[in-house]
Amino acid sequence: MSYFERHVFFCLNRREDGAACCTDHGAEAMFEYTKKKIKSLDLNGKGKIRINRAGCFDRCGEGPLLVIYPEAVWYTFIDQQDLDEIIQSHLVNGVEVPRLKV
Repeated sequence: MSYFERHVFFCLNRREDGAACCTDHGAEAMFEYTKKKIKSLDLNGKGKIRINRAGCFDRCGEGPLLVIYPEAVWYTFIDQQDLDEIIQSHLVNGVEVPRLKV
């Protein structure tokens, strides 16, 4: 059994050359929001969910992005409502959110 049931990785790469990246689309703030939301729902910790920072996913044109493992489901998002939907549907209920998948 894995230490965590699921890992959620947010691309938080910032490109030095000015090229488009996930952080241009508020990924850092959305990462912080998700981390706090998971803690407030008591979904963090051993056997539960871990929210992690990640470097570049090399899919910058599709960003901002997060990926959930072990399912390896990739999502894009615009705002907190999108993240709330991913949390409730995928992380709590185990149902993917097709409209946000990439």
